[in-house]
Amino acid sequence: MPVMKQIKIIVEKHSDGYVAYPLGIKGAVVGQGNTYEEALADVNSAIRCYIEIFGKEILEDDSPVIEAFVTDAEVAI
Repeated sequence: MPVMKQIKIIVEKHSDGYVAYPLGIKGAVVGQGNTYEEALADVNSAIRCYIEIFGKEILEDDSPVIEAFVTDAEVAI
């Protein structure tokens, strides 16, 4: 039976769909879809594939990310 690991996923909504990516994985893993659920399913599939190809070593043992927040910042441009 496989060992389960919690991975934090960021999901962004764009004008043309959704993009999802994990925190705590070495390398670039991205999923996308027309809905939140499709993007999440796509990134989960991408993570499984990435681990199959590169091994569990790509997972950070102790990800420094406890929680992720999104906020706005005002900057002069």
